[in-house]
Amino acid sequence: MGYSAYRRTGLTHHHPQRSFKGYTVIAPQGGDSAYALDMGGRIVHRWRFPDLRPFYARILANGNLAILGVETKFAPSGPRLPGAELPADLKERVRGFGGNASVLREVDWNGETVWEHNNETIHHDFVRLPNGNTVIVEWVDIPKEIERQVRGGQRTRTRKRPPMAGDEIYEIDPVGKEVWRAKVWELHDPRLDPICPLEPRNEWSHLNALDVNADGDVLFSCRNNSRVGIINRTSGELTWSYGQPETFHQHNATWLENGNVQIFDNGMHRLGMPRSRIIEGNPATNEIVWEYTASPDIQFFSGHISGAQRLSNGNTLVCEGAPGRLFETTKDREIVWEWLNPIVETVRGDPSTSIFRAHRYGPDHPAFADRALEPRRYMELNRLHGLGGPGFRGSRFGG
Repeated sequence: MGYSAYRRTGLTHHHPQRSFKGYTVIAPQGGDSAYALDMGGRIVHRWRFPDLRPFYARILANGNLAILGVETKFAPSGPRLPGAELPADLKERVRGFGGNASVLREVDWNGETVWEHNNETIHHDFVRLPNGNTVIVEWVDIPKEIERQVRGGQRTRTRKRPPMAGDEIYEIDPVGKEVWRAKVWELHDPRLDPICPLEPRNEWSHLNALDVNADGDVLFSCRNNSRVGIINRTSGELTWSYGQPETFHQHNATWLENGNVQIFDNGMHRLGMPRSRIIEGNPATNEIVWEYTASPDIQFFSGHISGAQRLSNGNTLVCEGAPGRLFETTKDREIVWEWLNPIVETVRGDPSTSIFRAHRYGPDHPAFADRALEPRRYMELNRLHGLGGPGFRGSRFGG
């Protein structure tokens, strides 16, 4: 959505009595760092990766940081050109896809690597399981006979086209051995799960979110065909398929403790005025039991990326990813905390404040417990970005 270059950034609103106290972790797109913010919106810790462009950061249960990103040696150097010919090699081709990565790395508090998994076709999301295994998604070339059956998408007259990319989810143990795999392109129906007519036919599904419940069932979200699904861990079958016309190009489908599913419904290419919303749905009935929308609708819209985290006090932390706006809302849809990203990075040649996803962790989490998290340690960095105390007017987009 559009916004003023002279808007306030940093912390713009806080209701201390109603917000969930903790630290918010972000990895602004195009940069080299992940940050922890306090409730005043100030940087209190930084993990820096000189060899990596982070895409998504998440704190693990053991207190380490897991970072998904593309190594700089693989990162695209310029903007994506419309209509450009796609490379035949999958590893080269996916470097032009959104959310691409080449490594999933686990680091300690000081940024030292303790584990990593390298794969040039992984992307978007991951889950670390209680047993130490990791669930990841990767792009694969789907068979031509399947590709020909897939409906939708923008068809071109190009005679030589590389294979259409699909998604597969796989699980590895701590030493990297694969122990489970699900082929999403086999679970979707080429006729009933078509590509959005406004999207190219480079990818069928574009899986952008993973989550796993206590039974091992895998929840996933696919942007290009607007589908959310559940895979039964034991049988490998697709037990739930949900999406358009209820959600459009959604992200960050997550399990809730009550068995429901929360989804960031981006609303891109929705009939009528595009608008985003957060919904909580019951997979057994397809009923939407709660949703957050703005009033007016246009106050809340991100056409891509983005996410939402249900906090332990019942509030929801929302990442309106494209503009880099984070806010916390109560069940009654009252915004009790808001922060606008002042950190301007460069994404494919253009300035950006976008954030793929954000997470908040309580002060008793192993990552933060017993640590002296003082914004004064990052005084110059906070000053550079106008991250002062509550009420500080922040910085302009242009610096």
